Amino acid sequence: MFNVLIVLPAAVLLPLILFYESKEDRKGLLPAKTALSFLFVFAVVLQPHPDKGFYYWMLGGLSLCLGGDVCLVFSSRKMFLAGLIFFLLGHVLYIFGFIHIARTGRWLWAGAVVIFIVGARVYLWLRPHLGPMNMPVLVYTMVISIMLSGAWAVFGSAGQSLTARLLVLLGALSFYLSDIFVARDRFINKEMLNRTIGLPLYYAGQFLLAFSVGFVR
Repeated sequence: MFNVLIVLPAAVLLPLILFYESKEDRKGLLPAKTALSFLFVFAVVLQPHPDKGFYYWMLGGLSLCLGGDVCLVFSSRKMFLAGLIFFLLGHVLYIFGFIHIARTGRWLWAGAVVIFIVGARVYLWLRPHLGPMNMPVLVYTMVISIMLSGAWAVFGSAGQSLTARLLVLLGALSFYLSDIFVARDRFINKEMLNRTIGLPLYYAGQFLLAFSVGFVR
């Protein structure tokens, strides 16, 4: 019931955010984006907490991402870098959360190899366009690849419920894909298509991760 009450206003705010993005209206975008990002933090607080450790890691990660979202409303390079740092730290907390509930093994390492190959390919695609952002983006790519590898490890952990495993993997994968569109918009080709695809992926990923807290064992 609580989740439905959260998803409904989120479904209203997302089109509003896309509208403000299309108009490049920062004054309208700031409160709308802040409100929608606050909802995924509120969502995790409302979930049952069968595993307190996982809950706190997710709460911290989602809260940092809220800060990153506020920074990315602004177009300056300094604010983009600040947002990158917020998201980087958020991913680190997600990693610890996934490690907390995952079982490592061949399942993890096989998936990690594939994920890092994809991450390397994405970085090489971006590198000619990065300039002074080369090192921050490289570090971020490595960390988000570790984060997705951790989610893959959770998916392979038979001790967890299938619902929790799917929510974690799909949430992390949606976040990962959304960041590709953020990078494309920032460094390759700034166009509304990136945000039209990337923002729904991003918010879907964050809400899935928030909801996963209620299903872990």
